[in-house]
Amino acid sequence: MLDAGIKEQLKAYMEKLQQPIELVAAYDDSSKSQELKQLLDEIEPMSDKISLRTEDSADVRRPSFAINRVGSDIGVRFAAIPMGHEFTSLVLALLQVGGHPPKVSQEVIEQVKDLDGEFEFETYFSLSCQNCPDVVQALNLMSVLNPRIKHTAIDGALFQDEVEQREVMAVPSVYMNGKPFGQGRMTLEQIIAKVDTGAEAREAEKLKHKDPFEVLVIGGGPAGSAAAIYAARKGISTGIAAERFGGQVADTMGIENLISVPYTEGPKLVAAMEQHVKEYDVDIMNLQRAEKLIPASSRGGLHEVSLANGASLKARTLILSTGARWRQLGVPGEEEYRNKGVAYCPHCDGPLFKGKRVAVVGGGNSGVEAAIDLAGIVGHVTLLEFAAELKADEVLQKKLRSLKNVEILTSAQTTEVVGENGKVSGLNYKDRNSSEEHHVALEGVFIQIGLIPNTEWLKGSIELSQHGEIIVDERGETSIPGIFAAGDATTVPYKQIVISMGDGSKAALSAFDFLIRNSADDSESDEKAA
Repeated sequence: MLDAGIKEQLKAYMEKLQQPIELVAAYDDSSKSQELKQLLDEIEPMSDKISLRTEDSADVRRPSFAINRVGSDIGVRFAAIPMGHEFTSLVLALLQVGGHPPKVSQEVIEQVKDLDGEFEFETYFSLSCQNCPDVVQALNLMSVLNPRIKHTAIDGALFQDEVEQREVMAVPSVYMNGKPFGQGRMTLEQIIAKVDTGAEAREAEKLKHKDPFEVLVIGGGPAGSAAAIYAARKGISTGIAAERFGGQVADTMGIENLISVPYTEGPKLVAAMEQHVKEYDVDIMNLQRAEKLIPASSRGGLHEVSLANGASLKARTLILSTGARWRQLGVPGEEEYRNKGVAYCPHCDGPLFKGKRVAVVGGGNSGVEAAIDLAGIVGHVTLLEFAAELKADEVLQKKLRSLKNVEILTSAQTTEVVGENGKVSGLNYKDRNSSEEHHVALEGVFIQIGLIPNTEWLKGSIELSQHGEIIVDERGETSIPGIFAAGDATTVPYKQIVISMGDGSKAALSAFDFLIRNSADDSESDEKAA
């Protein structure tokens, strides 16, 4: 099951166990149970603090296994063979149940311990989903820190009947006490905030008392991270406020064009960026959504950003790096069937459509790559492109055309997503050459038509292009002195991670140059007036 190298690494990790743990396995007669048994039989001898027994109860999923701390109520359960992206979740669960301290702040630990109530969480995931481990690991940790919290991580492909019954069509999908709790990537802090209803108000009160920053970065993607690092290296007070640290990169699978890094994955890059930012004196304010920009009344004065929780932050210079999000089709049925057959992440949700018929809308690189990936999982893929020709690289087109279960439709304008019984049943499109209407029967629609900038909150306060992008000059400065912008939210062409990082660095250097050329007197006057 595990190769020799992984076994040696895992055995080294198991030396860090501080308390005895018990693996409690529930098998059936399936081949997957045999795989699980092989995995657990290989883990059990890796430490004298690990024991293994089989589960007698009929009330548990099979195959599954629990990791319990001996002599306590602390434990987690996997209804899965946690390999692929979830192997790290398995390793962390073994360590944390075994008493190895988690790498989170003491403040977060105390917040989890203080949660009042009984919480039974279930997370449906897929082994190919790069966003799922964040959710699985967060809920596992919560169940380790607080015995009133229980968590079971369920491989949707392994328990297809449950997936069908609960109509799970997007992962990760989380249930709390039997009811839907959330879908999509969620961090530990986001989950805690959703459970702890008073957290937002407490956080807002803390933010209100922060002193003005010299540089405040809004957005935590590649551009924002680079900007924060470059600003902090200048020794000036720097803050970064992000709705979700990592932004769109966290939803990206393979990254092969980041110079000097032949291959990485979005979540790994996000973790590395966050760790790099933490190496410097940067005030990181996560889960903060900006809602309004109030520019300074004078050059060198204080700019203000109002947040969704009611607090506001002030700074002498701002760097706006709010990134972009998936562009929607804007057709009837799209929103109604979102996560009920309409999806945006083929890597995450593809396994839930095994053997089924799906469509991919979009003929650029992302759309064609999605169709190629899905073709190896689903029964049939129909790719629809609005233009007369596909726009993807020729090498991708050649691969796509070689696949027997793929149909390519060009000059096809998607007009409606249709459904029955609360989930997608088909898609309507118009042939742009003949104007004829057509219907395609299917169970899933994956939309891959590009990005739209997250700049709605800036309308009326700063100059935007007709596409909603922040207009910047060669220094990254916007139409307002002292406010800079970088990354996918700007008019800079070619939305690439490496370009965003460079532009974020440039914006920070420009902000520093602005600060040393403009007196802080106006800023101090503004602050007193406020």
